[in-house]
Amino acid sequence: MAKNYFDRYIWLIDTVSRHGHIPFKHISDLWEDSSLNDRPGEPLSNRTFFNHLEAIFDTFGIEIKCDRTLGYYIANGEDLEADGIKQWLLESLSMSNLLNESKDMRDRILFEKIPSSQRWLSTIVNTIRDGKAVEVTYQSFSRNESSTFIAHPYCLKLFKQRWYMLAKSEEKEEPHIYALDERMMNVSPTQKSLVVPKDFDGRAYFSNYFGIIVGSDCTPILVDLKVAAGQVKYIETLKLHESQTVLKTTPEYTIYRLYLVPTFDFRQEILSHGPDYEVLSPEWFRDEVKGDILGMMKNYGL
Repeated sequence: MAKNYFDRYIWLIDTVSRHGHIPFKHISDLWEDSSLNDRPGEPLSNRTFFNHLEAIFDTFGIEIKCDRTLGYYIANGEDLEADGIKQWLLESLSMSNLLNESKDMRDRILFEKIPSSQRWLSTIVNTIRDGKAVEVTYQSFSRNESSTFIAHPYCLKLFKQRWYMLAKSEEKEEPHIYALDERMMNVSPTQKSLVVPKDFDGRAYFSNYFGIIVGSDCTPILVDLKVAAGQVKYIETLKLHESQTVLKTTPEYTIYRLYLVPTFDFRQEILSHGPDYEVLSPEWFRDEVKGDILGMMKNYGL
């Protein structure tokens, strides 16, 4: 698969999405002037177009159909809007393509850097789509040497400006998380068939967690969190977790209840909000957060 096909798919999705309905002739005309067109001025062929539609459905689950009167449109747009992660991904990649076509705007639209994601993301997405395993060379921050192994990617997840791959190494019993940053030294497609459990559901796999730290022996619990009034709008417009519900609201604060595994990632998120967030229960988790705060006070001589 050509390296820039992934960008072409995003361009086509974005073009159809922005227009609502668009005839093929208009798509072809826009493609002639696109920076992604490696043959500037040449139209998009019917064969290439339909191959792209098939690949888009296989890769993103987005179905582009044709209305004989109005043109092409995204047939399952409601499903796309309901999938927040996929929507964010497509919007981000579409913006990247837009900036490539409008280079004079690059200094006026600022993004947070995602370490090394562009280097490996398209390779992994393409191998998942093609049903192939990958050869990975990886060195975790806790090891002095790298290791090379065959991995079967289950899914990709974005968290805190870093892309992660959940994959099962052929040398291990359980899948593990691998970061697509400096730790990922190389990723190469293989001819080995991708092996993923038939009942695997990435969203369900991470459903009881905040972040990317998971554990097969962990059980979710109820966590009550007190949030200062000034932060309520933020936590309601961008939930900490899908289970988040309101228990009590006052002019000074709101108490939320969440059902999840309180991992290190979740504890760090709470601490990042300082005094605006307070764990009320369970007591043992409140004590863990309190211990972190006391450790921070000690560092500052308090």
